[in-house]
Amino acid sequence: MRPQKFSSSRRSRSVSRGKSPLILPSRRRFLQYSLAAFSGVALANCQRSTSNTSANPSASSNSGANPAANGEPLYIYTWADYLSEEVNQRFTEATGIEVVADVYDSNEVMLAKLQAGGGNQYSIIYPSDYMVRQMIELNLLTSIDKSRLTGLENLVERWQNPTYDADNAHSIPVSWGTTGFIYNNKVINPGPEDWDFLWENKDSLSRKITLLDDVREVMGAALKSLGYSYNSTNEQELKAAYEKLRELKPSVASFESFGWEDRLISGDLNLCMSYSILGNALTPENPQLTYVIPSSGTSVWTDTLAIPKTAPNVDAAYAWMNFLLEPENSAFAVSKLRFATPNKLAFEQLPSELKENEKLFPPETMLAKCEGIKSVGDTIKIYDGLWTQLRSV
Repeated sequence: MRPQKFSSSRRSRSVSRGKSPLILPSRRRFLQYSLAAFSGVALANCQRSTSNTSANPSASSNSGANPAANGEPLYIYTWADYLSEEVNQRFTEATGIEVVADVYDSNEVMLAKLQAGGGNQYSIIYPSDYMVRQMIELNLLTSIDKSRLTGLENLVERWQNPTYDADNAHSIPVSWGTTGFIYNNKVINPGPEDWDFLWENKDSLSRKITLLDDVREVMGAALKSLGYSYNSTNEQELKAAYEKLRELKPSVASFESFGWEDRLISGDLNLCMSYSILGNALTPENPQLTYVIPSSGTSVWTDTLAIPKTAPNVDAAYAWMNFLLEPENSAFAVSKLRFATPNKLAFEQLPSELKENEKLFPPETMLAKCEGIKSVGDTIKIYDGLWTQLRSV
């Protein structure tokens, strides 16, 4: 996995994660500002004791434990695009547990915070697939006590025993999606079909495009455009991808995973590399925007629920996991946040407009061309070195 040198990568799905808050249109913009502000105040001022609920699951595995009994909120560290007041309120009504959320915009920022001692602030975190593997190797995650969970059998087969966490021993998959383009269809017509569109149109799109602030996604896209794997460990292939990105760099307005939304909607930008959760969330209210999955393939990412080793409220963490494993609640979250669910019973409860949306749930023919982002071992040093050079030229 990645060494303890941190690139700014989302999925590498904060607005803390040390940065300014994510800006989304309408009600979601207010939600993220207010929750980020509240969580910052709460985490700064609330002296939470870890004595009420042990971080060791064996010490709090009593099936009769009432996670609301001690009056402690559930503190969550999550991606900005997973915040939903409606989902949190539904959980509170069901369990009596208040939710306080803090947010980040990269797995690496989340990892850095936990390694610096922040793990005792949160009971639930949302690491992505490859980051789960890294956190397991760093001994940062609690082993899941599956006797405390209900509904794991409802996961789609590909998520029953994922490569990043065998038998879901340390994490529970909560959402998945793709990486692609969201673009202004009034300006770009016909729209992009594959990664090569960026290079073929770099002059006309100059300073009107953004790429993700994510070394693995951006290098992966360049690798894919050259016919290589998103997860290449071949140094010559990586250098070729870097040279291709250097060619594109003068046309790139910025590297941003979040924060470009208003500029795309207003017309200041024409095309942004994006995770599908934003690609699908922005388009219903903005018909001039279209999300597209590159035809040659892209990354298929999974975001998970995990419990840090030093979590202050393990009972509440299991309550949150069980809440989102319930098909009705998972389907409700999908309807509010527009992510793809790995829960097959939740999928069956979705309205046809969502189930049949191939930008949200790509067909198997497309998924066969895609790759999950995997650990590249020590080769990450080459990725990070090339990324630093790219950002500095």
